[in-house]
Amino acid sequence: MTATEANPAAARALTEATRAVVDAAVKQGAVTTKNGATIDDHQVLTERLAYLATQIRAAEDLVAYAERVPDELQGRLALAYAAEVAHATRSQVEAAWDDFGVTAADVAPLETAEARAAIRRGLSEEAIRAIGRQMIETGGVNNCELEDEAATLTRTLARDFAKGVVAPVAQEIHRQDLLVPDSLLKAFSAQGFFGSSIPEEYGGTGMGDLPMIIITEELSAVSLAAAGSLATRPEILTKALLAGGTDEQRQYWLPRIAAGEELVAIAVTEPNVGSDVAGLQTKAEPAEHNGVRGWRINGAKAWSTFSGRATILALLARTDPDPASGSRGLSLFIIPKPAYDGHAWRYEQPEGGVISGTANPTPGYRGMHSFTLAIDNLFVPHTNLVGGDAGINKGFYLQMGGFAAGRLQTGGRAIGLAQAALEKACQYVVQRSQFGLPLAEYQLTQYKIGLMAVHIAAARQATYASARTFDTRAVEPSMAKLLSCDIAGEVTREAQLLHGGWGYSEEDPISRYVVDALVLPIFEGVKPTLELKVIGRAIFGG
Repeated sequence: MTATEANPAAARALTEATRAVVDAAVKQGAVTTKNGATIDDHQVLTERLAYLATQIRAAEDLVAYAERVPDELQGRLALAYAAEVAHATRSQVEAAWDDFGVTAADVAPLETAEARAAIRRGLSEEAIRAIGRQMIETGGVNNCELEDEAATLTRTLARDFAKGVVAPVAQEIHRQDLLVPDSLLKAFSAQGFFGSSIPEEYGGTGMGDLPMIIITEELSAVSLAAAGSLATRPEILTKALLAGGTDEQRQYWLPRIAAGEELVAIAVTEPNVGSDVAGLQTKAEPAEHNGVRGWRINGAKAWSTFSGRATILALLARTDPDPASGSRGLSLFIIPKPAYDGHAWRYEQPEGGVISGTANPTPGYRGMHSFTLAIDNLFVPHTNLVGGDAGINKGFYLQMGGFAAGRLQTGGRAIGLAQAALEKACQYVVQRSQFGLPLAEYQLTQYKIGLMAVHIAAARQATYASARTFDTRAVEPSMAKLLSCDIAGEVTREAQLLHGGWGYSEEDPISRYVVDALVLPIFEGVKPTLELKVIGRAIFGG
């Protein structure tokens, strides 16, 4: 077998060897951290193992896809990524042998002659450049087999919508820091995109999580904020309502969300509290107004994206006055409000409360505006507490389930953005010449683009696999988010470098892709929190 050929069987054998080593290291890590109880005493080890566990999961998903789809390119991609993960695992363990606490027998599966040969074949310059050349020839376009007719039709629909409706306004929205226009919102709603994963009984299309991810991916490829993220906030609230809302709440809110009649924003993060949601300080106290049972909310929220234009806020507040209650003292509220344009807004309730927002300037992710909110004596009827009486102090668990959906969607957003950068780079290197040759003919160009394609393929199949078996309690959505967001950052920067000076110009979309990618490892769970508190705990059994 030459370096440019690939058999999924070789990739499978390599992933099995790597899995054995990772599992042994994780098993020892569980002992070291007392099944995750002492993660904070071993943060670097936990971060390393969380990432290795994420990478091998992605490699397995990519290999499984290559086995199902008999295509030479997919075999090459699978072997290349399997080799990269195997090499990374060996290097990590060897560099921190005492920290990992493994034995020579534990790493023996990657020390065989067969494993070493497969790693060298998968990572050979010739093999990676062959992938790069094929990407350049095809323009880098993603036409991977979805193995699902509904998903394939959805991709065509979303791609046509993205190119025909969103692409013409995407760059202007970014450069002028504009709000998503109502015309785009109406068109988005008319396609049924807001209701893609809402059951039909509640007015959605009920297509499921995979089509929802594909829609997100295709829309993010043209604009992360002005299109790809429009359904993220509704998705978070939808999952919370489906998991713990009352029948009346689901019947009332879900059809309105599915139809785009209600636009959703999330108000969870606070100025002094980021990913540590259990530490939230915004308070909700029992109250009554004109004989209506309810709550008065006071506090502040930060990074509440789209909350100006939104007509409802999903807000997490402390209903147990004892700060020691932590995550057990939080409840989730649905707060109606008027829609506002611009970078600042203020709503004075008839019930006497006030909520106002000021947009935080950002280098990218423009189109929605992210606001800091000030909340003063805001009245919310008890009927808008998700779950009613049964939902009191259950908001953390409902919101975390929603955030799992948000993380899965962020995986889709990331691969869409990375895909856009890959396609833009493939187009540019054919058009641009330096030192007498098109950039596409240089070996390093082919190698760089080949690596981009390998990484995107791994992120895509990891995200798709998680979508097919989505469970709000599972760790896979967080793994998909972690890996995909890192890859989007790497790919967009490499694509920008291939553009040279023009890649730094705001006139070129590639510069937008770079600054948009910066936010991906931050929202829906900042990277270190995912590694330590979510993935680390899950793999150690804590």
